Amino acid sequence: MNKGLVVNHSNKAIIAMSGGVDSAVAASLALEAGLDCIGITLKLYAGGSRCCSLEDINDARLAAGRLGMPHYVMNATEAFKDNVIERFIAAYENGDTPNPCIDCNRYIKWPCILHRMQEIAFDYIVTGHYARIISAGRWLLKKGIDPHKDQSYVLYMLTQEELAHTILPLGGMTKEETREVAHTKGIINPAKEESQDICFVPDNDYGSFIEGWTGKLFSEGTIIDTNGAVLGRHKGYQRYTIGQRKGLGIAANTPLYVCGKDPVHNTVTLGSAGSLYTQKLLAGNINLIACETIPSPTRLTAATRYQAKEAACTVQQIDEDTLEVRFDEPQRAITPGQSVVLYDGDIVVGGGIINHE
Repeated sequence: MNKGLVVNHSNKAIIAMSGGVDSAVAASLALEAGLDCIGITLKLYAGGSRCCSLEDINDARLAAGRLGMPHYVMNATEAFKDNVIERFIAAYENGDTPNPCIDCNRYIKWPCILHRMQEIAFDYIVTGHYARIISAGRWLLKKGIDPHKDQSYVLYMLTQEELAHTILPLGGMTKEETREVAHTKGIINPAKEESQDICFVPDNDYGSFIEGWTGKLFSEGTIIDTNGAVLGRHKGYQRYTIGQRKGLGIAANTPLYVCGKDPVHNTVTLGSAGSLYTQKLLAGNINLIACETIPSPTRLTAATRYQAKEAACTVQQIDEDTLEVRFDEPQRAITPGQSVVLYDGDIVVGGGIINHE
């Protein structure tokens, strides 16, 4: 069964409204399908940029009003601080490069709204994500049909319970079709821009945000090459990302890239473009959707960052919470802290957080 909007008309749904075009159109489609709906916007971070801002809360309220639907704001700022911001900072301090949007989905958005759904005896959560959910013995997550907007990567952490109570009306639509619905119905400005930055990091300046939040200045350290030779000084390893080329402050005859960070020795390692390629990764904090375990080598494809091209690989679960992924061809800039998401065709098998080797 494809769980789009073929539902019992007596069902009730909470629409997760972000203030953007996608969630407003998802709300409209849910109401058209006969669901009894209310809108909820999570207040996550005071002073955020675009996403999670007061402007977005007001836009969500206006859209709900135009649809004749009640709208409420849930304060989740403390949970967001503890489970997203603090995780984000801890990851950078560990030398990782995290994806806080996935943590937000995993630890805040679905748990908070699912809990509210159960409290008020509603049946579903509806969101504006571009992905699909079907039932085939287990609840399965599939890519959205629009390859440019598919968001299955950021939803790989959904549990069977969460999938069973989630409806994704936009999974079978393109972004252009969504904007057309918004324009035709006059729900919300169809040309409203989407936020591309992390909502709590002004100007995408991770380093300054972490220093301001913690009150601790980063320690300078040594920049070395892959042979251990000293090349210069860095201004805190937290400011560097695997694959980074610009802003290194090192003169060289050939382009250099960040290919490693060592929090213990406070070093940043630079190497040639070729040094960025690796063929294997380990991932922890895993969540599997399509199966309970992957006990034997299985042929799949994997994406190692959001909107990255998938690559053919062999995957095996080597213990309760660790996946080993071996790619057919070496992959560029596999980054600890990012998520690897596994696919079987357009079905999300699961994924996890990339570990340090």
